Amino acid sequence: MKVFDRILNIKLPSKQSAFLWGARKTGKSTYLKTHFPNSIIFDFLKTDLYFKISKNPALLRELILAKEKALLRYPIILDEVQKIPQVLDEVHWLIENKGLRFILCGSSARKLMRGRVNLLGGRAWRYEMFPLVTAEIENFNLLRGLNQGLIPSHYLQNSEDAKRSLTAYVQDYLKEEVFAEGLTRNVPAFSRFFDALGYTHGELTNYADIARDCGIDSKTVKEYYQILIDTLMAIRIEPFKKRQSRQVITKAVKYYLFDVGVAGCLRKRYLIEEKGSEFGKAFEHFLLMEIVAYRSYKGSDFRVNFWRTKYGLEVDYVIGDGEIAIEVKSTDYVDARDLKGLLAFIDIYSPKRSIVVCNEQEKRVYDKIEIIPWREFLHDLWSSNILR
Repeated sequence: MKVFDRILNIKLPSKQSAFLWGARKTGKSTYLKTHFPNSIIFDFLKTDLYFKISKNPALLRELILAKEKALLRYPIILDEVQKIPQVLDEVHWLIENKGLRFILCGSSARKLMRGRVNLLGGRAWRYEMFPLVTAEIENFNLLRGLNQGLIPSHYLQNSEDAKRSLTAYVQDYLKEEVFAEGLTRNVPAFSRFFDALGYTHGELTNYADIARDCGIDSKTVKEYYQILIDTLMAIRIEPFKKRQSRQVITKAVKYYLFDVGVAGCLRKRYLIEEKGSEFGKAFEHFLLMEIVAYRSYKGSDFRVNFWRTKYGLEVDYVIGDGEIAIEVKSTDYVDARDLKGLLAFIDIYSPKRSIVVCNEQEKRVYDKIEIIPWREFLHDLWSSNILR
């Protein structure tokens, strides 16, 4: 299996620990083994270790303190730490009394947050691992990425194997991340909700409509979406609300799954060419995840919102307090009809930069709007020439 050179950069000073979160198979364990080759690793996916430590969390402390002192100079890695939340008390003690460092790795912080366990009181920095981004892939193939997704093993497979892997991945997530962790007990209802993601993904969310389709109440639908966010399977994009207006949508939100391939699997989507409405939705999702990953990896905290009026004018992504407006168009030629939403936003908010990311071949400027081919946009993004 090819090992990608990931952009994530975990550098821990003396006495500093970290949490590393990320959905399954995004490459967390491979990254840690590669970048911390001398670290002791406790993997709670191993059944024998899981049962021993879950029965007696203090055993972890005893095992660590029995190691050679030379090894304890390196961060100690606890993989799938959310499976045994009680070990965090032992970790806390070892940090405070022995000066040890830890990297606590997992695919879901929900069980820790909802269980009111010891989250180390700020003693651990938070990092997140995303699926691959274009800056990590040599000779990136857009259709492969949109169809197979950017989970490393999926992107590298042939199309038929990737299709099977995506289907299995979705089923395993239902089983392992949600049901096995006891995050919900209504298996049929959550399964119906998960199926509904196929047609609601990236659209304005109407909780009542989804609740009706799934046979549950809207409060439960909101809880299910929160489960997806807490397990790092989805992100929520809020509407831009800088100024109040009856013409602007300010309450409905959008949800996007963490990987474009997983979303495509749920939508039963397979793209054969770079055109059409389904390509456009996948393309928009793909660019959003590049922006979100950039924000995390660069340690930025800018907001990403969308802007839409009740008359259908829209800007896909508004960055920060409205400083940058980004519209995504999958077409290979952007004309004036494609710019109505962006021009309306410019007229009201006067952003510093207005950008259309598209499938054109060359960069050009229309009035105040930069029209940028997507490859050039992503190169500038990861070179920190778009966002800071």
